[in-house]
Amino acid sequence: MGSRLKEIKEELEKLDINPTIFARKEIHALPDILSVDERIAYLVEGRNKTTQHHIILVATDRRLMFVDKEFMYGLTVEDYSYTKISSIQYETAMMLASIDIQVSDDLVEIDGVGKYEAKLFCEKVRDFMSRPEEYIKHTPEPSHLDQLEQLGRLKESGILSEEEFNEQKKKIIDKL
Repeated sequence: MGSRLKEIKEELEKLDINPTIFARKEIHALPDILSVDERIAYLVEGRNKTTQHHIILVATDRRLMFVDKEFMYGLTVEDYSYTKISSIQYETAMMLASIDIQVSDDLVEIDGVGKYEAKLFCEKVRDFMSRPEEYIKHTPEPSHLDQLEQLGRLKESGILSEEEFNEQKKKIIDKL
């Protein structure tokens, strides 16, 4: 196990987060996604209401991330700056909860989250949302070159296939 993955697992343990076996692929992708000094504030797992995929939501000291590592479809990572989140709420049913996050024009809906974990996660994210911007570890938006370098690392480590790499690369280049 890589040292960064070991650090991440220790961080989760300290936060009393015990991911299920279903989150293993996403957790193993985190060392390639997180910046070296980026810290996890909280993490929950659930199901994306749209795709029905098992995913993890990660709140770090810099951003909110949605990570989906599907066997056939490769890796999907969406990240949002706390300043772009207009609301986060959770709704509880019998045993589980759902989390709705409004980011700009997108609504991210996750269900199948533990009740207690959903409440804690929303509280952590609201803490970051309410902080003045200078308190959030400010890193500039990654440049197109940074994004391409990260893609290259994901491909080299076998997380992305050649096809997925080319597809993501095209999206970045099209933004130029």
